[in-house]
Amino acid sequence: MKAARKFPRNTLWLAWIGVLCILIAAGVVAALLVFSKGLVLTNLSDRVPWGLWITIDLSSIAVSAGAFSLCAAVYLLGLKRFQPVARTATFIGLIGYTMALLSLMLDIGRPDRFWHAVVFWNKHSLLWEVTMCVTLYLAVLAIECMPIFARFEWLSRRFPKLTSKMLGLHRFAPILAVIGLGLSMLHQSSLGAIYGVLKARPYWFRPDISVLFIISAVAAGMSLTVFASMISSRLTKKVKVDDDLLDRLAFFIGWILIAYLYFRFWDALAMTYTYEPGRTEGLSLLTQGTLSFNFWIGEILLGLVVPILLLLNKKTRAMPFWRMLALALVVGGMVAYRWDTNLSGLLIVLSYLPGNLAVAYTSYHPSLIENVSGMGILAYGLLAFSLGVRYLRVVNHQEITHHAQEKLVAEPAAAD
Repeated sequence: MKAARKFPRNTLWLAWIGVLCILIAAGVVAALLVFSKGLVLTNLSDRVPWGLWITIDLSSIAVSAGAFSLCAAVYLLGLKRFQPVARTATFIGLIGYTMALLSLMLDIGRPDRFWHAVVFWNKHSLLWEVTMCVTLYLAVLAIECMPIFARFEWLSRRFPKLTSKMLGLHRFAPILAVIGLGLSMLHQSSLGAIYGVLKARPYWFRPDISVLFIISAVAAGMSLTVFASMISSRLTKKVKVDDDLLDRLAFFIGWILIAYLYFRFWDALAMTYTYEPGRTEGLSLLTQGTLSFNFWIGEILLGLVVPILLLLNKKTRAMPFWRMLALALVVGGMVAYRWDTNLSGLLIVLSYLPGNLAVAYTSYHPSLIENVSGMGILAYGLLAFSLGVRYLRVVNHQEITHHAQEKLVAEPAAAD
């Protein structure tokens, strides 16, 4: 009887891993085609140089913001009860940043020159600043995840001394939290500033994009962490979560969304006062044109209004289905915002010929190669998290809570 019960679970697990591996393999093939034949296989152009891959890059980094925000809450603000969730957020952050690097390797066209930014410093470039911050913060996340990797049973059996040292890195967590907070805040805001400083793109040329990028990233990063924890606990009995912690975070996310909704409308309405070539057309494209459904339904209604109502209402927030739905919608709304911000500035083309200030429109749809490689990157992220849940216990609130309680009991005894 026991064997009959285990068989379906193993079958579903192997089927899930198999599907993800097939998608990753297809993504690798697509990437090799791009590397061998160039960006000509994509629908990217001189007019629209940033497309699906950049959206995946921006979104992957945004959902990783739960790492720096929750680690800051635990180690800087002293909210130790959220340490189990911060552990999950850190692991998701490492996955998110590696996903961003994979998408950038495809997008830069010459992946063999990825090291140029590290060697040839261009201190006046926001792209260089983002590259350095992402590289350094990825190193910080890798160090923070060492105690998580040390819990891998095979590694601990074969290399006990190595895993002991890896576990010992946890004592540097407060220092790493400070460094990570600085680096992550720098590049999360700079990602928005990259758009905001481009004067040749009037729709982008405004400083508040940096603020919107930070707020949306914090909300989406925490939402994905809570959502991933909840769905993991429902897919396997090995995962133990503290629902009270997740409920508190979900309530806090609801208030963050209210602040983000205010700034998002303020950002859009501020562009309606006067007519400016390029900016006015970009706003019209976003609110009335081809991007209007994505903006009003994807961003505002489903990405903000519905989650706010669900997360700030105690009854709906207490129901797992509605809470998970709200959190998933927040992540989706953040992706929609990154897509809208990117394309609304690129699809408007200005002619700066003397005496002929004309506004033209262009279009962009991802090619098959872009979609397949993008799905491969997403499949990699899902596979990494799935393996982390099964073999590294990245979602296990009970284990950390018991360890923390034992430590609190042991400290007074040691003092006596």
